[in-house]
Amino acid sequence: MSDKYQSFTQSSIGRMLAKNLGLPSPAKLERYAAGDPLVRGTVLVGGRGRLAEELPGLLGELDVTTATGQVDGQRYKGLVFDATGLSTVAELVELQEFFTPVLRSLDGCPRVVVVGTPPELVQGRERVAQRALEGFTRSLGKEIGNGGTVQLVYVAEGYEGSLLSTLGFLLSPKSAYVSGQVVRIGAHQEQKAAAVADWRAPLAGKVAFVTGASRGIGEEIARVLHRDGASVVGLDVPQAADDLQRVMAELDGDWLTLDITAPDAPQRIAQHLKDKHGGVDVVVHNAGVTLDKKLANQTPDRFGKVLAINVEAPELITAELLAQQVVNPNGRIIGVASIAGIAGNVGQTSYAASKAGVIGLVDALSRELAQDAAGITVNAVAPGFIITQMTAAVPFATREVGQRLNAMAQGGLPVDVAETIAWYASPASTAVNGNVVRVCGQMMLGA
Repeated sequence: MSDKYQSFTQSSIGRMLAKNLGLPSPAKLERYAAGDPLVRGTVLVGGRGRLAEELPGLLGELDVTTATGQVDGQRYKGLVFDATGLSTVAELVELQEFFTPVLRSLDGCPRVVVVGTPPELVQGRERVAQRALEGFTRSLGKEIGNGGTVQLVYVAEGYEGSLLSTLGFLLSPKSAYVSGQVVRIGAHQEQKAAAVADWRAPLAGKVAFVTGASRGIGEEIARVLHRDGASVVGLDVPQAADDLQRVMAELDGDWLTLDITAPDAPQRIAQHLKDKHGGVDVVVHNAGVTLDKKLANQTPDRFGKVLAINVEAPELITAELLAQQVVNPNGRIIGVASIAGIAGNVGQTSYAASKAGVIGLVDALSRELAQDAAGITVNAVAPGFIITQMTAAVPFATREVGQRLNAMAQGGLPVDVAETIAWYASPASTAVNGNVVRVCGQMMLGA
């Protein structure tokens, strides 16, 4: 699916009209392709705190070129600022002193990451200063423009070495449509990150199970996890068997067709994964449905069906996989929520309730499993307006509003959701637990 408005604004006439009329002019986002370096250019590192001296070395492990002092005339692809040393409100001015001189020296589609300490783990004036970082990064994300992104990563003390997979994701084109987000690492005292032998294939030897894998976002999730080395098991309803088998054949994967709301579905899935694959490392609950109507026009069967597919089935399947110990140590459970579950939406009371329920499942299970010796994590993505066959059928005016009301003035692609899930899935993301990251281009209103 293409964005015709974006294509028009990149033409000479379109650029002129957009500028003169004050219309949004979406930048062409850079996205990752297999074999690309994570960062094409230099990342400037600054700030003071627990990570100041470690950051160049950490980024060097990802083959990222860094600099620790601004040079006149030098262009930068990324900026990383260690704010863990800021313990009073007055010290926050150091953010301005670092960023203001360099913002006009950024290349296209730049990446900015601020690293702080989880406010809930500190007290007094330091807690105030660290919480203030969220307002700073979210505002800068709406200012930066030119396809740029800005994120805040809270790292608990002792988890500095667990930052690598997150830096690799947030500084690379893999996070093209993720901005204004807050990520917590080690906030529940999870296990430390596992080592990854090959950053280009972090899932080598792993088994990934993806529901709703026959098309759209689910298909792209399967493809990206396969690209990262995983053996993929795709699931969909029997009516989608042909498409599912085609996709899995291309990925040399396995497949399973059933209705995930069937009473025996959790047991059948667990048995299949155990018997044919000896267990599973990554579980992605992507299957979902919308049956939108205003609440005044809803019926119990429609309302209940959305809840059953979108949140009750993932809850029951996850419980069965954990009870039978089908999820391998250092495994990943990943849900697909939605911006609707955070901000709500007209006519989507059932859908929004179900997607907020997915976020509740993440919150409950991540805390429960954080101290478990198996090191299993639970996270979710919350997509905004993603361009798919389904959204292409949305009325033109509604579609345009959905695509433009974010800091990037455009819709995302299924691959943007898939890349975020692949970051969660990495064995090096063990300390990334209990997070819900929005893949929405940083929506302007509501979330």
